[in-house]
Amino acid sequence: MQHGRGGRRRATGDQDMESVESVLDQLYTAPPSDFVSRREELAGAARTAGRREDARRVHASRRPTLAAWAANLLRHSRPEESGRFLELGRALREAHRTLDADGLRELSAQRRNIVSALSRQAAQLAREAGHPLSQAARREVESTLRAVLADPDAAEQWAGGRLEGSLTPPSDFSTGTAPADPAPRERPTRSRSPRPSGSTGAKDELAERRRERQEELTRAEQAAEKAARQLSDSRAEQADADTSLRRAEAEHDRAREEVSAAEQRLRQAHENLDRTERERREAGDRVRTAADALARAKREAQETARQVDRSAARVR
Repeated sequence: MQHGRGGRRRATGDQDMESVESVLDQLYTAPPSDFVSRREELAGAARTAGRREDARRVHASRRPTLAAWAANLLRHSRPEESGRFLELGRALREAHRTLDADGLRELSAQRRNIVSALSRQAAQLAREAGHPLSQAARREVESTLRAVLADPDAAEQWAGGRLEGSLTPPSDFSTGTAPADPAPRERPTRSRSPRPSGSTGAKDELAERRRERQEELTRAEQAAEKAARQLSDSRAEQADADTSLRRAEAEHDRAREEVSAAEQRLRQAHENLDRTERERREAGDRVRTAADALARAKREAQETARQVDRSAARVR
């Protein structure tokens, strides 16, 4: 599934490798309730195609929690914002090692705003997928995002888009105070000797770093604002769609009532037709019976008249 030496493909080829990676991405962004059945279906398809290693990898996947699934969904559905968020995490970890207390407090406040904005996006995506997050699950998503900013290993896991559980930020990552020095430094002497010539250069380098971090944070804030606007637009579109849905459902109910009434009238018409048909047959039967009786009466009258004529002839 990987390149061999000299850039040659192995027997399965890069196309199969891309295929199984795409399958795994789809699997981890599918709702957790569908995960197991979807996993078995995909693993079975890989086995049928003769890709045993792919089938093994797919079958080894573990269903993510709801919060982890929402974080995966955010990573795959918002790739640009996610990429900037990962860059921000790298900048913050560097700032944690270099900036002063005031700078860290400012960065931490901005970090909280961005984490909050992205967690709202994740909740919106989950809700649109039909699986709204509870408050506890939303807190887990926020914990995962804070871990991504603080911990390079957590950032790498989330970047893969296949989390199985939520992540926890390290307890020693700064929340707004200056970090402790990793090793004690010698206290400066009180002599008024001139500072080393490299002091100004170090300050310039620190200022440059802070400027770069501030620019990255500004870009991240702009991305968060754009995401918030998109979220607002999406909510407005959803509200319009809900209104249209309610209107369509009301029209559907009216049409169903009209169909029901028409069906009732049709049943009544069929019943009337059946009744009148029975009455027609019965009237026909009565007409035939009366005709038969009339014919018999005529025959009897004729026979009686002949008998009268015969009797009168004998008398004469």
